[in-house]
Amino acid sequence: MRVALLFIDGVGVGVRNPDFNPLARGGWLLSQFEDGSGTALPGGGLTLLETTFGVPGRPQSATNQTAILTGEPAPRLVGKHVLGYPDAALRQMLLRASVVKRLVAAGRRATFVNGYPGAYLTALGLPHAPAREPEVEIPARARRRLKPSSTTLAFAAAEVPLRTLDQVRAGEALTHDVTGARGRARGFDLPLRTADEAAEIFWRTAEGVDFTLFEHFLADEAGHAKDMPLAESALETFDAFARAVLYRRPADVRVLVCSDHGNVEDLRTRNHTLGPVALLSFPPLDGVSRPETVADVAGLIAGAAG
Repeated sequence: MRVALLFIDGVGVGVRNPDFNPLARGGWLLSQFEDGSGTALPGGGLTLLETTFGVPGRPQSATNQTAILTGEPAPRLVGKHVLGYPDAALRQMLLRASVVKRLVAAGRRATFVNGYPGAYLTALGLPHAPAREPEVEIPARARRRLKPSSTTLAFAAAEVPLRTLDQVRAGEALTHDVTGARGRARGFDLPLRTADEAAEIFWRTAEGVDFTLFEHFLADEAGHAKDMPLAESALETFDAFARAVLYRRPADVRVLVCSDHGNVEDLRTRNHTLGPVALLSFPPLDGVSRPETVADVAGLIAGAAG
């Protein structure tokens, strides 16, 4: 069965309290709570995934995304939680054990739907489709500070070309916020997309592909900012997109929705949380070994290779 992963950064399972948990303010797919209540998932199943790996401190994006994309307990292997972008040890882990690399080696196809400025990908030395013209000018000093994300490295490890904003404009890629509004607000020439239009592009991009990834990280930004309006907007947009993707889901594709760690479910703090995250699977994971940590998501992705 082919696999599509809708990854959303920084969304955990918390208390059902609308005063500080935006997930309690809407009936979204990810509105799942620690008391066992939550939005029904027609045609889908819910599994809670542990995020700390027994390592002291708060789970972070670099280590947990590396775990998701390699299947290795990255925080435990490096002995700490690494925030933001992968350090040298995590980069080596991704280049060695990327699940995308394993799929491609097995003769399968994988693609990352998100589109990036071509100049950004060039500055990082990441493989990408030719960009028509640079959308941004990156000064030399800024280029030295740029770091690739876990997701881009996982695909670069397999030499899978990343997508550019030219492809977003051509309807062959999506912006991280789904709609394109964020990029337009920053001066990029991008079309506005509805959730339905974005879902059509997603499945057109995924046609004939064994593993397809989309990444959304505005919810994590909202959590760090303790910004309830931004959190609600990000969650609502992601949910509309996810539902549109599921409505069009081909029978031979398993759609997974998951996060790397908690954050936005508790706006009383700017920090990541220690609780579990929800893994949603459509169809449910019947007959599949139950995942326990976020690292086990890689095994479900690898299932696309049979």
